[in-house]
Amino acid sequence: MKQLRPAILLTLFFILVTGLAFPAVITGIAQTVFPRQANGSLIVEKGNVIGSEIIGQGFAKPEYFHPRPSAAGNGYDAANSSGTNLGPTSDKLINGIADDPKTKDADESYDGVKQLAEKYRKENGLAADALLPADAVTRSASGLDPHISPRNAELQADRVAKARGMDVAKVKELIAANTDAAFIGVFGDPAVNVLKLNRALDSK
Repeated sequence: MKQLRPAILLTLFFILVTGLAFPAVITGIAQTVFPRQANGSLIVEKGNVIGSEIIGQGFAKPEYFHPRPSAAGNGYDAANSSGTNLGPTSDKLINGIADDPKTKDADESYDGVKQLAEKYRKENGLAADALLPADAVTRSASGLDPHISPRNAELQADRVAKARGMDVAKVKELIAANTDAAFIGVFGDPAVNVLKLNRALDSK
């Protein structure tokens, strides 16, 4: 009992302190100091949650800016956050894989950088040798990156403007207005939040 009693008491103590008290304090601080971020940086429109500023979504219609490719589930599946785990020398990453016609019930095809670049150029009416930013043809590590580079957005501007019947200069103004600067001007690169930009387009 001399050894069992202190062991039980210490276990209960640490359950209370680290399992209950500490999480409660941290939750209280988070909800008080930055409640929006603590609750997922949700975007609410007309009383409905339409997304989060920190989780990307798939957009495919020509009148919207499209996010970078995603390897999360079937694309931007928040329940299956994932990257490709393919290295820069991977043949699969660069050249992709064609579907095997022998297995009709399974699709083994995989779009590599070459296929993604071809689709991107065709989709946006670009020349076959147009230089593309890396985020236009590569998947993010999480598969849920909500941002694209300003250059990626600029290359999509003509398509979006044409689909919406807008002046491309106005579309580019919206890109600039929805571009986040590098953190404290030093860390990271400027980036465009795709969901926020598309909401700005819909409000025009």
